[in-house]
Amino acid sequence: MTGSAAPIVVAIDGPSGVGKSTAARRLAQRLGVPFLDTGAMYRAIALRVLGSGVDPADREAVEALAAKTDVALRARPDGSFEVLLDGSPVEPLIRTPEVGEATSTIAAHPEVRRRLVELQRDTASRHGGVLEGRDIGTRVFPETPHKFFLDARSEVRFRRRHDELAAAGREVSMEQVRDEITRRDRRDSTRADSPLTRDPSYTYIDASSLSIDEVVDFMARAIAERTSSGGPA
Repeated sequence: MTGSAAPIVVAIDGPSGVGKSTAARRLAQRLGVPFLDTGAMYRAIALRVLGSGVDPADREAVEALAAKTDVALRARPDGSFEVLLDGSPVEPLIRTPEVGEATSTIAAHPEVRRRLVELQRDTASRHGGVLEGRDIGTRVFPETPHKFFLDARSEVRFRRRHDELAAAGREVSMEQVRDEITRRDRRDSTRADSPLTRDPSYTYIDASSLSIDEVVDFMARAIAERTSSGGPA
């Protein structure tokens, strides 16, 4: 990106276990822009909530705790951003199933979402980026022309999440994965504030039979075509 062109912003939304984070990381590398792990930001809040003994479903208590919790983004040498909680990196503490379950609950609280959306908008507006989540294209950056909804059949998502956890050394049964994703899908799709949804402005991708590289290739081609045709970057 050169001159006065606005930084490119790509939104990737979709349900749990579909491979959004991996695809977003690889696409960001392909495009030469940062990857902003928005889910990690919510997970950081969830980690603090669990550590404080607050019930994730207690909206008032969670929002009060989130308001005084320092969540920030720090650029890495490779151009991506890592999430800091009170100045310290939180990987891999935020990748446990317990934090994932709590994250889906606290992410439904409006004030938590508003605070983190502001941080996401500020960072991506200045640096560009590929962002993945549930409401990036509907709430965080609805104006970007580069919006993708990544989906897959339920059994495919269950298997991918199980494999991901196994690779990270987490011994979780397929039944546990199925129950977690099913609950998160239900909460994410029915919450009052910024539910998981899509509209005609999205490019829909059924990744059930596609590899991550094939998904990334498809998105990169679509972005290149929109950009070369004179659309906004």
